[in-house]
Amino acid sequence: MTPRFNFVGLVVADLGRSLAFYRRLGLAIPKGAESAPHVEVELPGGMRLAWDTVETARSLDPAWAPPSGSPRIALAFDCGTPDGVDAVYAELTAAGHPGHLEPWDAPWGQRYAVVHDPDGNGVDLYAPNAV
Repeated sequence: MTPRFNFVGLVVADLGRSLAFYRRLGLAIPKGAESAPHVEVELPGGMRLAWDTVETARSLDPAWAPPSGSPRIALAFDCGTPDGVDAVYAELTAAGHPGHLEPWDAPWGQRYAVVHDPDGNGVDLYAPNAV
């Protein structure tokens, strides 16, 4: 069998803050999930996104340590329209999430912006620019 990529897992310092951030981006995370050590949702197309607490990560790998330096992963969300990128960026930064790159018209034909989630991971916001 050929392996099939279908899961992205994030280790988070504050599960409640992280889940609230991703709910703002439209993910259907069940209410009350904040009390679990592991949370997982299925995304359209069958991909899964999961969150584990630091304690859960260390229970599986006692040597686990958070990475240092810049994040090595970015999740990207299609915001539908250029105005959608601007609106989502404004909503997230107004809620206190750090903006990394303000919305701009990228040379590859998209409106693009980057915010950081509560753990410092890059979250790209994009939409095709009108032609």
